[in-house]
Amino acid sequence: MAINKNHEFEELDGIKCSIVEKLVKPERVDFLKKLLEYNRFTVVVVPSPAPKAAAKPAANTEASEAEPIVVAPVAETFTVGVSDYTFNVTNAIYGRSLKTPDGHVVTAAFWQQKEAISNDQVPYYEFKQQA
Repeated sequence: MAINKNHEFEELDGIKCSIVEKLVKPERVDFLKKLLEYNRFTVVVVPSPAPKAAAKPAANTEASEAEPIVVAPVAETFTVGVSDYTFNVTNAIYGRSLKTPDGHVVTAAFWQQKEAISNDQVPYYEFKQQA
């Protein structure tokens, strides 16, 4: 069991893994897998389980027709984990322990794919958001 929400781990394909992200789209899986494998982590990717169907509302005592519950199809998503179950995404990013293939430190904006190139010259706490 995880100590807090920021450090989840579970078994993926029979391997105990630290969870990097859940409900990840295929494009994000490619990005994370390349980045984490470059940093020498063994990446495990499994399809996310289908969402649970909504609970059926309680029926009235009066005779009424119950409408069927329609569940919209969900895009294919995945759960990404690494076999090093001591890995913590938050600590890795803000502890500046992950590197990009071009030698820069992975920043929060790069991790979230808001920047194409990691700008590790300006620390995250000095970065000013533009309005």
